[in-house]
Amino acid sequence: MAYTDIDDPSAFFNSVLWTGNGSGGRNITGVGFRPDLVWIKRRSAVENHVLNDAVRGVPKNLYSSSAQAEDTGSLMSAIISDGFTVQTDASVNVDGSTYVAWNWKAETSFSNDASSTSVGTIDSVGSVNTDAGFSIQTWTGTGSGGTIAHGLGAVPSFMIVKNRSDGGRNWPVYFGDRTKYMYLSDTIAQANAGTIIWNNTTPTSTVFSVGNDNGVNESSKNYVGYVFAEKKGFSKTGSYIGNGSVDGSFVYTGFKPAFILQKNTARAGSGWGMFDSTRTPTNVSKAMLIANSTAVEDTGNAPRVDFLSNGFKWRTTDNWFNDNGNVAIYIAFAENPFTTSTAIPATAK
Repeated sequence: MAYTDIDDPSAFFNSVLWTGNGSGGRNITGVGFRPDLVWIKRRSAVENHVLNDAVRGVPKNLYSSSAQAEDTGSLMSAIISDGFTVQTDASVNVDGSTYVAWNWKAETSFSNDASSTSVGTIDSVGSVNTDAGFSIQTWTGTGSGGTIAHGLGAVPSFMIVKNRSDGGRNWPVYFGDRTKYMYLSDTIAQANAGTIIWNNTTPTSTVFSVGNDNGVNESSKNYVGYVFAEKKGFSKTGSYIGNGSVDGSFVYTGFKPAFILQKNTARAGSGWGMFDSTRTPTNVSKAMLIANSTAVEDTGNAPRVDFLSNGFKWRTTDNWFNDNGNVAIYIAFAENPFTTSTAIPATAK
């Protein structure tokens, strides 16, 4: 029986913390691998989330807390073998402030000429890790429905896309339903995608589809996509129904989570909550950051979520997370699989 695809999740996803020192060219290490996607948030003050990746190149900044276009401000200046290099900007390294970075490994570069390979209809360049179920790709919009190679060899369950060229374009999120979308940079409830976002087409093991919406495929505009497929014991995308109780809904993942990104699909105004076991190494977790907000880390006065050996359980009545009768979606990554490939069980925090 295969218990997990990955015994050591930290080889593909890891979080690191640091306190800023205001020094330019500072190396932040301890990631454990050369990261291909680095997502940084200043915890102790109001500041944008900053995303850089190895496919677009550094420094090319995007902000999940904003719809603004990509810029080249010198925030994160390099990706290195065990982490990344930050400069003096307040969003990454001001003296005395605390920071977190979530890091994913893609590793293998690819370039797809769709007309030559007959894979997809829109050319793309990217990086992929089939073991971890993660890929990054960039493309130029065509203005009409098409398909883009992702290289995963498995059907994606979660995708985030950003128009890099135009300010004012939000971040469409695919969460397993070709007819729906939400925005990572906004608090809208799930909305009908029709044919303009995902072209009313479910992703396959080779490609995902985009329509003609400006958020995913405006003619001549540049895009990036972060695409995830589930891997047993490492990553899980799904949904659950809240019960409105402090003895909240339990969500089975098959591993002890290291990171959770979550959103209420039904309630407009609810944010994208972010929790991880690095900022809160013991239960019950209170410390929340919000992917669509510049807000300071909220440590709260009441418990929010238990990270368990095989999933997570809400300990709050807050309608962002545990809204009675309403559906929420999530993507989670593992600290440890519930049981390793050699049948060693994990424990809760």
